[in-house]
Amino acid sequence: MLLFLLRLLASVPLPVLHAIGRVAGRLVYALPGKYRDRLQANARQAGYNSPAFARAAAAQAGAMIMELPKVWLRNTECLSKVVTDEDEVVKAALAEGRGILYLTPHLGCFEITARYLTQHGPITVMFRPPRKPVLAPVMDAARNTSGVKAVPANMQGVREFVRALKRGEAVGMLPDQVPTQGDGVWAPFFGRPAYTMTLAGKLAAQTGVAVILMAGERLPKGKGWRLHYSRLPEPLPTDAAGQARLINAAMETLIRKFPTQYLWSYKRYKVPEGAPPPPETGL
Repeated sequence: MLLFLLRLLASVPLPVLHAIGRVAGRLVYALPGKYRDRLQANARQAGYNSPAFARAAAAQAGAMIMELPKVWLRNTECLSKVVTDEDEVVKAALAEGRGILYLTPHLGCFEITARYLTQHGPITVMFRPPRKPVLAPVMDAARNTSGVKAVPANMQGVREFVRALKRGEAVGMLPDQVPTQGDGVWAPFFGRPAYTMTLAGKLAAQTGVAVILMAGERLPKGKGWRLHYSRLPEPLPTDAAGQARLINAAMETLIRKFPTQYLWSYKRYKVPEGAPPPPETGL
């Protein structure tokens, strides 16, 4: 039943899906509650204080949710709506023949990025299995598309990542996803300590691959998405804290290009169970 509903939504034109999503996002934001408070607080932390910005961010979050069925199930149609003038960043990294680690934050349409990259070769992406088992078959069908292999965010997935990178292939992950205890360090993110994963830096150091941040900016009027790339400078810092600070700073720069499309409602500053407390002062 759920897959049928997703297929039905996928048949709706993208401009209509985005319009519905923006209206729904604003309606949800209008209701007082933790979602609204967290979105406002996280946006203010980054310097975005106006109520209009928060409403626009909520609208973009709604558009992100509504576009997912089409991105998942209408792959060819959606890829025809992707544009970029920054492919040289990827081509230069590919020419080095040493694999690429793509880092895609919760910005814009992060589900379209891996699908677009399959034109350059296979890519393995990491995801957290859904909390509700009923969603697992849907997610598997959606994420394991041609050229994209999805692996779980655990040691099995990490081993798959290392194998793919050593073959000179590409892998992709969300660098702003809060890690579990022991898998992160405290690093500044928009001026506030955020528990940041160390896996990305460890993978880059272990395999010697190129690291590229990327995001799919949602274009107005349902026209599609524009991809942005930013390659991290090399050599990377040798310590986990330095790597985390570099990645967070690069994410901040990318997010500020189209800030209303960042998922400000995400619990970026939470303290995972068992993690050390955040520093009381600056980092």
